[in-house]
Amino acid sequence: MVTTADLKVKLIEGLGLEDIEVDEIGDDMPLFGDDGLGLDSVDAIEITLIVEQEFGVKIKDAGEESGVFSTVSTLVTYINENK
Repeated sequence: MVTTADLKVKLIEGLGLEDIEVDEIGDDMPLFGDDGLGLDSVDAIEITLIVEQEFGVKIKDAGEESGVFSTVSTLVTYINENK
């Protein structure tokens, strides 16, 4: 089972977020937009690759991405349900 801490470490490494510590990313913090990490559409592609490579889970429908990528918690739930 993947934990939010596992995913946060992979996101920090994979997205090059060197200035951010694991404990600075809240489980329910928005990944995109000004209220959260401020990631963009290029980062969404990178997250898709991280999820596939690190956890062996494919994002099946591009339309799913917005809900799945809302927060670390929603992404971990998706990974664990589709692993």
